Amino acid sequence: MKLGEIFPNESVSTTQGDLKIHDYFGDGWGIFFTHPADYTPVCTTELSMVQKMVPEFTKRKVKMIALSCNSVSDHGGWCEDIKAHGNLEEVSFPIIEDPSRDLAVKFGMLDPDEKDAAGLPLTARAVFIVGPDKKLKLSILYPATTGRNFDELLRVIDSLQLTAYKKVATPANWQAGGDCMVLPSVKGEEATKLFPKMRVEDVPSGKQYMRFTPQPE
Repeated sequence: MKLGEIFPNESVSTTQGDLKIHDYFGDGWGIFFTHPADYTPVCTTELSMVQKMVPEFTKRKVKMIALSCNSVSDHGGWCEDIKAHGNLEEVSFPIIEDPSRDLAVKFGMLDPDEKDAAGLPLTARAVFIVGPDKKLKLSILYPATTGRNFDELLRVIDSLQLTAYKKVATPANWQAGGDCMVLPSVKGEEATKLFPKMRVEDVPSGKQYMRFTPQPE
């Protein structure tokens, strides 16, 4: 899938019943993340961490859904391990079943270098962030052997939600509340009107494109 494309509105079976992905995300933002298999160590740490961070995602109006290449019944047993690992009361987001790997293949999420016990490619650790318009806003693909940094996912969600509505971009290592960059397309009087506290950094080229502003409200 390419950025800006409509995210597939698949009908799926999950630990919370049958649903369609667009209906589940509703009018807000969505994050879809995939896992190689149930009862695998890195995946267990990831889903435990996701559950701990549910309040942070909820605060940003982001709904989460996971996929693993096993059945719903397998997911149910695995959830007990996830809860035990994280000392959790519940796993509150749905986990999609994909024992046939149809969705993993459709979404291009296979890791050719890592194989399961049957010699089949494992599902890579994909992350898809979907906007309220149901378009793909961000995708990250990790190999099966590398766990995800969910603090980074919160950071990019903050950036995506800010830049979707304000005429700014976020610089390297930006954190919520930090200075932003004024978009190059915003020029002249519009820039000074929108960003009265804008500062321009001098660079050897003499081009005044390094324009910083406090994060817009």
